[in-house]
Amino acid sequence: MTSALRGLRRILDFLYLAAGVMAAVCLITILLLIVAQMVARWTGEIFPGAANYAGYAMAAASFFAFANALNRGAHIRVSLLLNSVPKTFRRFLEIWCFGIATAVMWYFTYYAYWFAYWSWKFNEVSQAQDATPMWIPQSVMVIGGGILAISLTDHLIHVLFRGDHRIERDLVDQSFAE
Repeated sequence: MTSALRGLRRILDFLYLAAGVMAAVCLITILLLIVAQMVARWTGEIFPGAANYAGYAMAAASFFAFANALNRGAHIRVSLLLNSVPKTFRRFLEIWCFGIATAVMWYFTYYAYWFAYWSWKFNEVSQAQDATPMWIPQSVMVIGGGILAISLTDHLIHVLFRGDHRIERDLVDQSFAE
């Protein structure tokens, strides 16, 4: 049983890291789109839809980065409050916070899925020159939201059964008392 749990832990950690890598790739894509648009302007050419593609890549970078940022402690948390309450009350607050966040993210992911599905079903395209099918950038939102929902569920289960979460804490960030 423990080997199965260790295997699941490796898979989840790989999923969170892969999502972070995808976010970095999206940021590099934004840079390349901006450079391509600059080159197009210098040469008198037009790169239709570059701003829209950069916007899609920014949304993808954000949604892919959520789970990885959560695991690395980069999300804004009220650690000043959590550090000042007794350990039993702190555990209750963490269960409550992770429970609410998990429910909200699964709710978001469910409805984002249907949003992307209906965009695909009705062949909805962007209104700009690029005429991108909208289900493509919306699907990234579903995938990133789903990975964050999985991560929050992972932390909630860990808090319920182990008493603490798996978020890495950076002492330098904690010294700023969010």
